[in-house]
Amino acid sequence: MSSTLAGAFGIAALFVAVLALVFAIQALRAQSGTPKAGAKPLATPEPQQQAQPTQTPQAEAKPGTVKSELRRLSKELEDARSELRETLQHLAVVRYDAYGDMGGRLSWSMALLDDKGDGVVLTSINSRNDARSYAKEVKSFESDAKLSPEEEEALETLRKEASQPRETPEPS
Repeated sequence: MSSTLAGAFGIAALFVAVLALVFAIQALRAQSGTPKAGAKPLATPEPQQQAQPTQTPQAEAKPGTVKSELRRLSKELEDARSELRETLQHLAVVRYDAYGDMGGRLSWSMALLDDKGDGVVLTSINSRNDARSYAKEVKSFESDAKLSPEEEEALETLRKEASQPRETPEPS
């Protein structure tokens, strides 16, 4: 097998692995029940102020009651949301022609980051004879390694997304 063909298979395998990672993250997001943009959050019952004057708002509900289950589920939801903030869930891809003699924008740079801007930038540069792949670590939307303009563009896209307010309401 020629090195060009092996390189092409390597790039294809890398691309499939990255897609699988993205789909796995999406599946975890759907499985955790994270509300989508525009979805209404689950309503939590307001404590009755005059119906039960002897009960304090901090009183622990009896196990197995609706109130105790709501508290337990609310805690689990908050735990899941805090774990989700640390997952690589933000994605930006920039496609480009790395060399002027090739068409089709076969080269690409992809940023995968968590809510704090930590993650990785993956780049694949394709030419007629070979393909090269790079991975660079990112901390707080910055990298110690020198980034190409395309890698900077992918990071800047996610930096702008992070600066916009989120539509997902925080639990009260």
